[in-house]
This record gives sequence, structure tokens and C-alpha cells, in this order.
Amino acid sequence: MSASRPQIRLQRLLPAPLNSPPKEWLRAGLGALLGLFLAGYLCSLAYGPSVALHLLGPLAASAVLVFAVHSGPLAQPWSVLGSYAVAGAIGLAMRQALGGGLWVAAAALGIALVVMCLLRCLHPPGGGVAASAVLADPGLVALGDHLLEPVLLNALVLVLVAVLYNRLTGVRYPNGVPPRKDAHHTHDPLPNERVGFSGADLDQALEDIGEFVDVTREELQRIILATEQHALQRSLGGITAGSLMSRDVQSASPDTTLEQAWKMLSGHHLKTLPVLDNGQLAGIVSLSDLVGPAMARGRFSWRGVFGRKPVRLGQVMSRRVVSVTRQHPLERLLPLLCEQGLHCLPVLDEGRLVGVITQTDLIAGLKRHLLNAAGRASDNRVPAL
Repeated sequence: MSASRPQIRLQRLLPAPLNSPPKEWLRAGLGALLGLFLAGYLCSLAYGPSVALHLLGPLAASAVLVFAVHSGPLAQPWSVLGSYAVAGAIGLAMRQALGGGLWVAAAALGIALVVMCLLRCLHPPGGGVAASAVLADPGLVALGDHLLEPVLLNALVLVLVAVLYNRLTGVRYPNGVPPRKDAHHTHDPLPNERVGFSGADLDQALEDIGEFVDVTREELQRIILATEQHALQRSLGGITAGSLMSRDVQSASPDTTLEQAWKMLSGHHLKTLPVLDNGQLAGIVSLSDLVGPAMARGRFSWRGVFGRKPVRLGQVMSRRVVSVTRQHPLERLLPLLCEQGLHCLPVLDEGRLVGVITQTDLIAGLKRHLLNAAGRASDNRVPAL
């Protein structure tokens, strides 16, 4: 049954549902409780209960932001600390110069907003700090120029609690720019940045919008990439590592010598060899792992005159191995083999090696997918009359 017109109008007025789960609401609520209580308690001990209670309103609004909307630009530590300092100073100066009227509080809010934007520390509760400084009660007025001290104490305690609590509960805060992962250490864009949108495209889009967007540029880019990842997952149609992997795996053991490994790699035209110990994956060795020891053996030394001990793979192999399972979807293999510079991904089934996926296997799988997609498109094409 279709909804009536009043119901449709009501739905348009209501905001979209929150994307965060109830567990996140409880986490944020507990954090806000702790942050507000500790900041207010310390301020009460240092400056008295009346001062702490008068500044509690803006502080509560800040607690909502730093715990519930921690990824946004308005909730970052500089936004909180900078806005409290700027708004408090502006409110205090205007009260001393013009008195404590309502229009003075409104003017302090407007000036503080502009200055916060200039200093990139926009934080809505800062407006409340400016108004509170102008409309201060006698207890705050008695502090005079020291009014900024309880204001900054509140902001500092709240930020410290937010940093500790958010990180202890698995939330990254402050939300800084993540380091750029570049396995080859060159100036080239990463492989996933050479096709699709770039950072410059995102900057241009934000400039075209011309309005404030309550999300950091990095978070927005992460959301777009996650959206592309889900779209890719849907389009690839469930191709997994088990359907792509090579099953006739050439492997070595920790006791395999350097010379034997070279012969296996060259004989099978491979770049990597899994190293198995009693059937379990113990490590992996690549051409780059063998180059250094091979060059060292080629240098003259007096010890070499009397014979050298053979180099075993157990001495040179990489023990930290990135592996996948049979059910690993293709879209999750792409960043491993493209962005992280891996040439081979061992496929494990209950801890035992059952196959490997190389960059060649990945290209073959993508080629098959593209050919299938092209075939479906040609079958659905309407013939021209």
C-alpha cells in the first residue's frame, strides 16, 4: 500500500538515518560522559563550581562532536583548542570594552566565527564560548583577564580524554592524513590513482560545490574509494582466489640451497618460491632476496679458498608472508598485488598451501571477466534495422 501524502511530507522533513550502529552510539555516549565529567570536575576544583557550571554548555556540545562525530573537521583537536582560545579572547575583550549586553554577545559570536574560519579552527561550541564570556555571571567577571584559563583547561582536558578514549576503543583520533603507501619509493602516482578520480579532481569538486562540507578531504576520499570497492565487488561477480590460483606449486624448504633455488626459479620462470617446513608455510623467497647473498658469494675472500658453507633459504627467506584463502574475493586481491608490490600470494586451506596467485594469474582472471562482460553486452545489444 502506497504512503499517503502527509506521510511522504513527513518523511521528507525527517533526516536520513544514521549510518553508525547502536554499538557506536553507546561508545560515544560513554566517552562524552567521561570527558564532560572529568573536565568539569577539574575546572570545579581549580576555579569553583559556579565557574565550571557556567562553562558546561559549550563543553557538552564539544563532547558530542569529539566522541560521536570524531572524523569530521569540526571535531579535531586544533578545532577545539583553537576555537576556545579565539572565542574566549574575543568574548572577553568585547565584554571589557562594550559591556555585557545581548547585542555584544551576538557581535562576539559573528566576529569569532569569521576568525575561526580564517584560522581553520571552526568549531560550533566556540560560538557558545564567545557568548558565555560576554554574558558572564559575577563569578566569571571576577576572574578578569584570567577567564581564558578555565576555558582552555576545559578544552585541553576534553581533547586529552577524547584522544585516549577514542584510541582505546579502536577509533583513530585525531583524524590525520594517513601515510602514502609506496612500495617502489618513486614519484609516480599509485596504480589505483592512475585510473579514476585523483586528488586534484576531488579538490575541484569541493571548490565547485562552494559550501562547507562537514567531512575531511581524506575521509571523503576514503568514502569514495570504499564505494568504488563495493561497486567493483558487485561487478566482478564472485570471482575468488580458489578459481584463479595455480595449483601445481613449486616450493622449497628451509634447507634448500641458494644454487638450488636459482635453478628452480629460472627453470620455471618464477619470481618467488614458497618455503615449506613440514608442510606448513614457513616463509617466502624472491629474486631480490637471493641477489644479495649471490653477490656476496661472488666476492673473493680467504675463507672462500678453504670452502664455504652453502647458503640455505632459511637464512634469507622472508618470514612475514601475506597469504589468502580460497574464498578471498578478486577485488581484495587487487590492492595486494598492485599497490603493495607483492608478486605472489600463497593460498592456504587450514594452514596448508594449496596454491599461489601471481600477478599473471590476476591479469588472466581480469581478462576472462572482461571477455565475459563483453559477451553479455553483445548478447543484449538490439540489432539495427
